[in-house]
Amino acid sequence: MSLEIAFIGYGEVGQLFSRQLAPKPGVRVTVYDILFDEPSRGPELKRRASVDKVHAAGSTAEACASAEIVISAVTADSAVTAARQAAPHLNSEQIYIDLNSVSPATKRNVADQVQQRGAAFIEFAVMAPVGGVGIEVPILSGGGMAAPISARLNELGMKITPVSPEIGTASATKLCRSIVIKGMEALMVDFTLASEKAGVMPAVLASLKASYPGMDWENIAEVMSSRVKQHGIRRAAEMREASRMIDELGLDGSLAAAIAKRHESFAEPKMPPRAE
Repeated sequence: MSLEIAFIGYGEVGQLFSRQLAPKPGVRVTVYDILFDEPSRGPELKRRASVDKVHAAGSTAEACASAEIVISAVTADSAVTAARQAAPHLNSEQIYIDLNSVSPATKRNVADQVQQRGAAFIEFAVMAPVGGVGIEVPILSGGGMAAPISARLNELGMKITPVSPEIGTASATKLCRSIVIKGMEALMVDFTLASEKAGVMPAVLASLKASYPGMDWENIAEVMSSRVKQHGIRRAAEMREASRMIDELGLDGSLAAAIAKRHESFAEPKMPPRAE
């Protein structure tokens, strides 16, 4: 196999995926992140890319120049911007993949940006945390080229399942799942804070165990609260996309919006903007 892959966004997912794909025979990985140009963080990110044996491009244009597959791994609120910036540098021989957790409407907006230049578009929906498993995380894909490109990437060790030639099915599946998972995380934050302050944590845990004996509630509360603290800003953007999707379905997206607000308020102080 001979394949050039470019990642737009060198955050958690971009770093992990590119580090695991770069050693594959015949694969060359290029990465670009807007933070490369930031004096305080750029040098360290570029050093990390060098250690991982991936090429740190100087611009979106350079990253896209020779890549057969361009993968957008930014934040939900930057997905359209990233596509708009990449679009002028794409052509009909290239595939643009968006793996960000955004609504079906946003995925279609991203598709419109890149398809104007003739590039094919595929949506990815990452269905579990990437930490630890990396490229083996379950992913759903959608779009006209989803089946052949998924098969090609699966040869490299990825676990991608095409679900539809239409854009939106994979992302809707992801966000409907996220309503449950991110909602539980927000609940665990408030449950932990309130029960500890009220001094009733042991009694509440005992009651939960009696009602749902198959669940390790202590661990769930600890792990989920920690995830919100670490990733709450990014997950809040995802839940705003979920709220948007629910509204577009003619339903009430206010709960998903409230979950987004809770994630954001509990998260650690926001770092400088993530990659576009």
